[in-house]
Amino acid sequence: MDWTPDILAELRALLGDDGVLDSGAARFAYEADALTLERGLPDVVVLPRSTDEVAALVRWAHASGVPVTPRGAGTGLAGGATPHRGGMLLVTSRMDQVLALDPERMFAWVQPGLVNARLSELAAPHGLHFAPDPSSQPVSTIGGNVAANAGGPHCLKHGVTANHVLGLVVVLHDGSVVTLGGEAPDAPDAELASVLAGSEGTLGILCEICVRLVPRPEAVHTMSVDFARIEDACRAVSAVIAAGIVPAAMELMDRRTMELVEAWLHLGLPLDAAAALIVEVDGPAVSLPAQVERITAITREHGARSVRVASDAAERAALWRGRKSSFGAYGRTGLAFTQMDGTVPRSRLAEVVSAVYALAEARGLAAGTLMHAGDGNLHPHILFDPDDEEQHRAALEVSQEILRVCIRLGGTISGEHGIGLEKIPMMGEIYAPADLETMSRLRRAFDPGGLLNPGKILPGGPPPTHARAAAQPGNTDARNDPEGPWK
Repeated sequence: MDWTPDILAELRALLGDDGVLDSGAARFAYEADALTLERGLPDVVVLPRSTDEVAALVRWAHASGVPVTPRGAGTGLAGGATPHRGGMLLVTSRMDQVLALDPERMFAWVQPGLVNARLSELAAPHGLHFAPDPSSQPVSTIGGNVAANAGGPHCLKHGVTANHVLGLVVVLHDGSVVTLGGEAPDAPDAELASVLAGSEGTLGILCEICVRLVPRPEAVHTMSVDFARIEDACRAVSAVIAAGIVPAAMELMDRRTMELVEAWLHLGLPLDAAAALIVEVDGPAVSLPAQVERITAITREHGARSVRVASDAAERAALWRGRKSSFGAYGRTGLAFTQMDGTVPRSRLAEVVSAVYALAEARGLAAGTLMHAGDGNLHPHILFDPDDEEQHRAALEVSQEILRVCIRLGGTISGEHGIGLEKIPMMGEIYAPADLETMSRLRRAFDPGGLLNPGKILPGGPPPTHARAAAQPGNTDARNDPEGPWK
């Protein structure tokens, strides 16, 4: 499409001058989400403030045949918000209001650009909070959390984002507005709302979200447990769950991760340990000491060197600061890295962790691991020199091999980051052609023209850039592209 001044004037008539960005510098700022291995320049960036404005934009795009890529805060790690086919990038960051908060019925209606942590701050005076807590919660937004069905440290006990979504107001492919689910438990079309959660903007654009709020726990105890062997830490996680204890969170950091965090924040992490667990229990105060005692005994039986219980809120906050700063700590290395979110049964964590280090070492690469260990969701980081093309290729190959190990061990390729662009080449390895066709039919039912976040999640068309980089010359393995050889 030729983006003439007249065309841009039509969009500015809808949003005002400050709601439409078309300069090269402005568009460059939006060319990637947090998966910077994938980049695509939008033709125009639009920043609506209301459902009505989103609907008007989508009607215009539908009539003009322009692709629309929704974006929240851009914290996604799978390329889901990368406009790799140009078109319109629809950014919801200005849609950041709480539309209603009902403390008695324990729900809130929010716009998609509301920052995750902000919702809990606003609910706190009522003794409530929003339970999903991705590590990016100080900056990530509710709309993006729903679109990717984000997890987080506390999803072990409290569930992923989709478990806390009651209803949605959605703009469909033609600009029509529908309400799915709602405040009542038996609200109409609640099942369709669950379909939208995790669809990464490919079925509709989330404009208003009704979320469940839950009471803040009466008490919280947070423990730090360190191990001489990371495999022992993994086995301790399985043993705690097998004993019938479900902590609020069980997080693991390996030595490399702790070294990077400690060099930055100086928190006193145990750098002589191979791994450390953060284990948190919450609930009625009277029930927690016995849980802490039992967890201490189980972890010691599995090789724990020391167990420390945070003595106050400040110490607890420091433990969580270390864990939630891990991604930034890797970013400070000056190296590039790939990060996966494969998931395996808890009982196979020790095997997959060993495979991560072996695969990286075989290619001469450094690796570090952190994970939501309680639900088997691991985040290996494979580091490489961004100026070394061979290292780049090797890191991508190792990343795909790690996901293949997850599949072989009975797991899956994404626990919370979504598929986006990053994992499209892996979809044919975990789903049969008939499964992929069923997904495609569902997508076509919502978006017959394929203009909503095109080229994401499902195979078909050219592979993403990082997949081409990882492919061996002449590789036409159907597992990597169910549609046939890459052209």
